[in-house]
This record gives sequence, structure tokens and C-alpha cells, in this order.
Amino acid sequence: MSGHSKWASIKHKKALVDAKKGKVWTKIANMITVAARESGSDIESNFKLRLAISKAKESNMPKENIDRAIKRGAGGDKSVIIEEIRYEGYGSGGIAVMVNAATDNRNRTASEIRAAFSKHNGKLGETGSVGWMFDEKGQILVDFKGRDKEESLLFLMDTGAEDVIELDNQALVITSPRDFEEVIEKIKDYGLDVVSSEVSLVPKNEVKVSDEKTAFQILKLIDALEDIDDVMDVVSNFNIPDDLLKD
Repeated sequence: MSGHSKWASIKHKKALVDAKKGKVWTKIANMITVAARESGSDIESNFKLRLAISKAKESNMPKENIDRAIKRGAGGDKSVIIEEIRYEGYGSGGIAVMVNAATDNRNRTASEIRAAFSKHNGKLGETGSVGWMFDEKGQILVDFKGRDKEESLLFLMDTGAEDVIELDNQALVITSPRDFEEVIEKIKDYGLDVVSSEVSLVPKNEVKVSDEKTAFQILKLIDALEDIDDVMDVVSNFNIPDDLLKD
């Protein structure tokens, strides 16, 4: 199984945990606010805002929360200015880590992220230190929902996707950001269930993790970073074999 699919699965499980903690709506609201602040509140013309709202709906976020976040970003609430910042760093085994955050206090967020790296055998790097190791891609997690698996996979490969990665009863569809929305519509029209979708960074190459201690340190670092309220997304290039992944 490729590192993409493993990472998508880990992120999906983590998202469910976050929802139980009550944090996920706050993170998504910040995504919406940042998108509206950058490019306005018009959903049709603001691709980033459409993605954030789609994620909000996937998590069953109430409409009034979505509307409030849009209004805050578009200038309705000038008391708080939230900005998006990207942090780059390293974890155990030399893995690269990219952290996207939305914050109203740069110093607080940087301090918390730096502390998480330090505590879990990592190091916060300079801007550009690891960003070149990733490409921006659309990632669509699809559930076959009782449909014929082989036929579904053949269909997904013919949607304009760059890659389709098989995952038991699901598939991870990789697209260019440009084709992302069109591919999602084709998948929905075909009758397959889109479990989650996002445009995010994907590693160009992966670092295989060969020992349990390093794997444990990496996953603890990712958890610590994602638990920070201001952090919206964490992406890495590790590839942990299935026999080292433990619940």
C-alpha cells in the first residue's frame, strides 16, 4: 500500500477522533474564514472557500456556523484577524513535515508548533526547507458501497484522475487541483460515495520507516501537531509498513 493511502487513512481516522473532541468545527471555521478573507465571500468564484464549505458539510457543521465564519472572513467581524501560515520541519528518521495553521496570534502558534516538534524528536525548519518535497494535489476518498469493485476502479481511472490507489473497499483518487471538482462530480454522478475530499500537499517521494520506535515518535509528533487548536492540516512523507502501524 502506498504512503498516500496510508496517510489518507490515518488522517481520516484522526478526523473522526477530532470530531469527538469537538475541535474539528473550529478548525474548519478557520479554513472558511481564511478563504473568505483572501478571495471574498462569493462561493462560485472562490475555489478555496468551496473546498472549506464542502469539508464543513462532510463534518455536519451547522449552516449558521458556516455563515458566521464566512462573514468573519469577509469583513463582518473586524475585531479578530485570522491569517494562514505554513510551517515546515523534520521528524524522527528525517521525515519532512508540513503544517498549515490559521491563527490570530503568530507568536503563540509558532511557539506551540515549535514545542511539539521539540518534544517528539523533531525540529521546526526554515521556510522552504522541505516544501520542495511536496506537490499540491486533489485527494478524494471513495467508498465502493457494495458496487462492483473492479468496475468501479476502471471507472475511476477514466475520470481524468492522475492516480487511483486501491484501499480494501475504498479508493484514493489523486487529481490535479485544476481537475479536482470535475472529477468529484463524475464520481458522484456514477453513484459512488465520496467519503472525504481535499486539495492538499502530497509527497513526491516517501521515507520508509523500518523500526517501531521511530514509527511511534512520528505518529506522536503528528498527533501533537494536529491537537494544536490553530493547526488546520498536517502532511508528511513517511511510509510506515502495516506491521508497524498499531491502533
